[in-house]
Amino acid sequence: MRRISNVLGVDDAPFPRSFRGDVPILGAVCTRTRLDGVLVSRVRRDGRNATVRIAEMLEASDANEHVQAVLLEGIALAGFNVVDIHALAERLQRPVVVFSKRKPDYPAVKRALMQRVPGGAQKWQLILRAGEMQRIDDLWVQCSGIERGAVSALLQTTRREARLPEAVRYAHLIAGSHAV
Repeated sequence: MRRISNVLGVDDAPFPRSFRGDVPILGAVCTRTRLDGVLVSRVRRDGRNATVRIAEMLEASDANEHVQAVLLEGIALAGFNVVDIHALAERLQRPVVVFSKRKPDYPAVKRALMQRVPGGAQKWQLILRAGEMQRIDDLWVQCSGIERGAVSALLQTTRREARLPEAVRYAHLIAGSHAV
């Protein structure tokens, strides 16, 4: 099994709770733990375009031919714009891995989706389809197009000292400077 070393970490910019509209998303392209580039796009707050926008952002970049996996901290961007990890992995023909430091409170997520988010039932189905998060090393993980052992190896290759892969950490730090 060849180790994955070139990855795209994606995170969204902060926004006020009352904000409605498009939220910047940032992609950090990394080789192992070295930052090689930054990609930028936008997704609708609580919308349905995160999967497509991540794919378009990568496909339009010079990094597309080098990136071997897409990494996310959480399955949703810009509130509840849920990423269809299986559709994204299929479209890009590479693995998609979702990381979380804590196991999600699924009953609370479902309640929020059903009570407050347009299209919440469909978004809940995407979360269910992604599968229950599993513990790998010190993180909770959902993935498409990659086996558990390969995720553990990916973590060894893409982390330095933080719990999250550097690409996700960089995306988070850069996204912070693009607040709405």
